[in-house]
Amino acid sequence: MAARLLAARWDRLSGAVKVVFQPAEEGPGGALPMLEAGILEDPPVDIAFALHLWNEYPVGTVCVRPGPVMAAADRLRVTVRGSGGHAAQPHLAVDPVVAAAQMVLALQGLVAREVDPLKPVVVTVASIHGGEAFNVIPSEVTMEGTVRCLDPAIREELPRRIRRILEGIAEATRTAVEIQVEQRYPVTVNDPALARLVAEAAAEVVGEERVLAHPPGMGAEDMAYVLHRIPGCYFFIGSANTARGLTAPHHSPRFDFDEEALAIGLEVMLRSAEAYLGGRDA
Repeated sequence: MAARLLAARWDRLSGAVKVVFQPAEEGPGGALPMLEAGILEDPPVDIAFALHLWNEYPVGTVCVRPGPVMAAADRLRVTVRGSGGHAAQPHLAVDPVVAAAQMVLALQGLVAREVDPLKPVVVTVASIHGGEAFNVIPSEVTMEGTVRCLDPAIREELPRRIRRILEGIAEATRTAVEIQVEQRYPVTVNDPALARLVAEAAAEVVGEERVLAHPPGMGAEDMAYVLHRIPGCYFFIGSANTARGLTAPHHSPRFDFDEEALAIGLEVMLRSAEAYLGGRDA
C-alpha cells in the first residue's frame, strides 16, 4: 500500500524511494542480510524511515525521539567445568553448580557497582543447565543470557569486565570457565533532524498533543544495522485500544491491536517521505 500511494504521489517527490519488505526480523533474518545483499546500493540510499506498532500506547498516538531509542543486545554463553562426584561427598568433587551460582549473582553486581547508574545496562542470565540426577554433582554447567545497553562505549567495555569477574570466580572455585559474548544488534540511534521531521509529519496526522517522546527501551531492533550506516528515524505507532480489550503486550499469546494504527502509520510514513523529498528542510 505504501508503494502504491507513493507511486500515485510521484509528482510531489524529488528523488527515489525504496520500499523494503523485510523477510524476517530477528536471528539470521532482517536488516543485516539485506544490507549484505546491497539494499542500500544501486541506487544509493541517503536516509531511512521505519516504524513499529506499540501496544504500550493507545491508538491515535505516535512516539518519536532523537538519539538512542532501543538498546544494543548481545548474547552471553558461559560453560563452567569442574569434576563430578557424589552429592554426599562434595569435597571430592569440583562443583560447577556452586561456581555458576556465584557467577550469576556477581554479574548483577557488575551492573549495580561498575556501571554509571544513569546509563542503563541489563545483564540477564536466562538459561542454566547442569546435571540430571538429584544426588550427583555434574561435571559441567552451561548458562546463556543477554547483555544490553544504550551506550556504545559501555557495550565495548562490558565483555572485558564480564570475563574478569567470571574468570576470577572460576579460579577461586577451582573450576574452568569458557565465556563467549556474541555481539548482535547495535544500539538503534535516531538522527535528531529526521526525528524532528517525523514528529512534524505525525503532528499533521494525529495532532501535536498526541505525538509523544517515547523513552528509550532495552529491547533491541535489527533496524539498528541500517541506522549505523545511514541516518534515519525509527518510530512507534500506538496500537492499543482499552475499550476493545486490545492491551496485551507484545510477544504475548493474547497479543492483538487496533488496526486503525496501520492507517496512521502508513500516513505518517508517506508524509515523512514527502517532507524529505518534497523540499521541506529536514
